[in-house]
Order: sequence, then structure tokens, then C-alpha cells
Amino acid sequence: MIVLDAVGAGALPDAAAYGDEGSDTLGNVARAVGGLDLPNMEALGLGNVEPLEGCPPQPGAPAVAGRLLERSKGKDTTTGHWELMGVVTAQPFPTYPHGFPHDVIDPFMHRTGRGVLGNKPASGTEIIQELGEEHQRTGKWIVYTSADSVFQIAAHEETVPLEELYAACRIAREILTGKHAVGRVIARPFVGEPGNYTRTPNRHDFSLEPRRPNYLTLVRESGVRVYGVGKIGDIFAGCDIDESFPTKSNLDGIQQTERLLRELDDGFVFVNLVETDMLWGHRNDPVNFHRCLQAFDRRLPDLLAALRPGDLLILTSDHGCDPTTPSTDHSREHAMFLAYVEGRNAAGRIHQGEFADVGATVNAWLNGKAPSRGIPGQPVVTP
Repeated sequence: MIVLDAVGAGALPDAAAYGDEGSDTLGNVARAVGGLDLPNMEALGLGNVEPLEGCPPQPGAPAVAGRLLERSKGKDTTTGHWELMGVVTAQPFPTYPHGFPHDVIDPFMHRTGRGVLGNKPASGTEIIQELGEEHQRTGKWIVYTSADSVFQIAAHEETVPLEELYAACRIAREILTGKHAVGRVIARPFVGEPGNYTRTPNRHDFSLEPRRPNYLTLVRESGVRVYGVGKIGDIFAGCDIDESFPTKSNLDGIQQTERLLRELDDGFVFVNLVETDMLWGHRNDPVNFHRCLQAFDRRLPDLLAALRPGDLLILTSDHGCDPTTPSTDHSREHAMFLAYVEGRNAAGRIHQGEFADVGATVNAWLNGKAPSRGIPGQPVVTP
């Protein structure tokens, strides 16, 4: 199962309440670049997900295709991934449009022994240019947030050792509970010189633990091993992840996924490919967003070739991040959905369901334990 991060498929019915009316990441990117050029995803059935310029529908597509509704209140990575595995977030995680209050910042400074700069919503690439030099001079943390429920800590790798940054994130995670239980605390290390700072791949997320049991729990309780590629292990706070494989890039993630598909005899490989979100969605760059999808599309045949008869491949998303709208934040959108079984042809079947159908499908496919009544979702394909 591969989550193409932020590749939303059109505004949800309640998008206007989030300021996201008219958002359509896939559709608007297609229009912005004069039509999608994704031949392998098109052949699988991408054009059956929603009307997409340059990607016509395929009446006999081999994959089940469609869009999924989100029940949770939110539009971030944690909320989206959790609901894909059957965890609905009924109350949105707290956000801080005016920065974090003293009852968060003061104990954080006291326990880490360093002061704080910033403490405001900001672009991560911009705030390190703004405050990086002062951070290096004073040793104070750069703390910032976004429209998402995140507490982000930036530090120069030559000013603060990585392990100290990670330790500070663990302290922040302990502080941020109760009414301040943000979805994620994120370490944002960077390097470089004043005026030319760049973030490194050593980012690390410290998430809340998801409610259990969920579909990951049920799969594991039936004896199936779960392999998290990319930031999956972070998103689920390590819960129900047997082995974690962090990645430095989408290419690295695709290569690790292909290797696991070829080496493993069974199990659940759960992948997040983040660059569409992190590098291009938040920077309002539809051209490179499309190029990022093209890079995945070029490698899709290698992933399909690694499947064995009866293997299931799911492509989906966790939220939108429409790079064509004025906002640089996530957008409240449907998840795209493609489900392909090696050796079967779905004959263009369309599925309109909800996020948790993904987890329900994975669980049914791997003969996981039956979910309790509190876990939503219905299997889309079955063995």
C-alpha cells in the first residue's frame, strides 16, 4: 500500500468549512500543466478516479478506482493515515495560529536548557533563513507551527547535535498532552550558512499513539508482519510496525519498496512517499508536483513486476495540498484510490467509499482478525 502524500482527488463536501472550496490537487495540477503525462498510472485506471485532463478514463482498467470520503475532522498527515487504518479523529487536533502559549513554551525552555525563537506559524524553509543566524549565535531553538497540528523544532546540525534535537522533541512530546496534544512534534534539522540554509533529510516525527485496535493491530494479531517505509513508523508512533525503513527521498522509498516486494514471502508493506507534499504542494509548484508524480510513474512498472500472482497493490492518499490555490497549506479533499490484484482484471470497476475502506481491504486480504463494531470500513476487494 503506497500513500502518495497530499495527492488529493477533489474537495470534500465540507471543504468550505476549512477554507478549501474548489481545491482539487490532481485535477488542478492536470489543468495547470496542460494535461497529466502519467502513462502507467493511466493504464492502471487513474483517469477513472475523477475527470483528469490528459488522463482519459479506461472502461476496462485493471484496477478498481475511485475517491474516498474522510470522516475525521482534519486534513493532516496523522489524521489521514490513521483513518486509512480505521481510526477516526472525531475532535480535530489543536492548532496554534498565534503560536504556542506560555504553559507550553516555558516548560519546554526550562527542560531543554535553551531559549526559543519564532514561536509562530511559518514556512519551514523561510523561517530558517529568517532566524538561522540568530539561532547559531544564541543556540536558541527555532520553534514554529503551521495550519496543521504540529510543533516543529528547527536546529542547525553544527550548532545543536542531532541527538539533542531529537531529545528536545521527546521532551516537547511529553509536554504536549491533554488540551495541547498536537498530532506531531517534528525535528527539522538544517545546515548551511546565513542566507543559504537548507533542511536535511534527518527529519523525525514524534506522533501521538493511535487508538487501538485498528486495522494494523488486527493484521499483526493474525500473525502478519507490518513493514513501514518512509515516515509510516513515525506517524503511528511505532505502534503495530514490526520493521521500519526510513527514507531520504521518494526514489529511496520506491527502491526499498521494490526490494521488500521481491524479498518477502508475505506481510504488509505500508509506504509513504512524501515529496509531492513536502517539496511541491506546500511551495505551490504544480509543475514540479507533476514531475514528482512522473518520477513515480516511471518506476511503477518495476513495482508491478515485483508483484506475485495474488498480491494486492493499493495506491491512495491522505489529504490534499493543492499547489494551484493561494494557500500553501493542506486542503480538505477526497483520497484517490486504486486497487490492483496481480492476475486479476477489475474491468473498470469504480468504488466510492471512505478512507477506512483501505484498512478494511488490507485486513481482509491478509486474513486479519474481524474488526469490532467501532472500526469503520468495508473491504473493496477480497481474496
